Amino acid sequence: MTSYAMLIDVDRCTGCYNCFLSCKDEFCGNDYLGYSAAQPEFGQFWLNMKEVERGEYPKVKVDYTPIPCQQCKNPPCVKAAVNGGAYVRDDGIVILDPVKARGQRDIAHACPYRVIFWNKDLQLPQKCTFCAHLLDKGWKEPRCVEACPTEAKIFGDLDDPASEVSELMASGKFEKIKPEFNTAPKVLYANLPKRFISGEVLLSDNKQECAQGVKVVLEKDGSQVASTETDLYGDFEFEGLEKDYGYSVTIDHRGYSSVKLDVESKIDVHLGEIALVKG
Repeated sequence: MTSYAMLIDVDRCTGCYNCFLSCKDEFCGNDYLGYSAAQPEFGQFWLNMKEVERGEYPKVKVDYTPIPCQQCKNPPCVKAAVNGGAYVRDDGIVILDPVKARGQRDIAHACPYRVIFWNKDLQLPQKCTFCAHLLDKGWKEPRCVEACPTEAKIFGDLDDPASEVSELMASGKFEKIKPEFNTAPKVLYANLPKRFISGEVLLSDNKQECAQGVKVVLEKDGSQVASTETDLYGDFEFEGLEKDYGYSVTIDHRGYSSVKLDVESKIDVHLGEIALVKG
């Protein structure tokens, strides 16, 4: 058996939109009998690029999260369909039949990820197919994966223990984008945008020099969860933190008094300049 899956590392995605453009190139104006009708040139994004801006000046970060059809094991679109308008193939790919799904707008409304689009002209729900028409011809990966210059997307067979996707899944780094939907998606993500805490350390008696190599410890509920050292510019950062949680940041440097700051991760937090006093 085959069970296709796609793993996406958000840290590797630079927002180049190659995946988006390759999808348009493959499907706009092209009908694939039994798989999909042509994607309209405008108004549909079978691989949507979600841009997330985090933080505030002077510490701003931008993350890009590609969101195709999640190819769910428990797909709401299939439950909403009638007469075989939507179905799951043996390899796990969810297909909206371009003939049987006509007129079934409930299929588009059923998707909690909002990645099924309604073609008003054709009266047809449409979405990403993992390029099933190419895979059935012997291709090893969809066009969007092939076009990614940073290898942010990895595609393969989860039922093959030697495949790259199986090995990466075993790392435990990948997660569902919306686990509360309970759809068992086959598209999983690493390094999804979460909360960060950052700051810049100065030495009060020598502000002309960057405070490199200062130890910074992050604690949650009184226990250490991470530690780092300031970089060449005196900056530090803790990434991938839980939302709406209380943390404490302790800054310690030999010959200087320690500083401890309590931080709430309701938003991304940049602590600004933190001056250590000689003591």
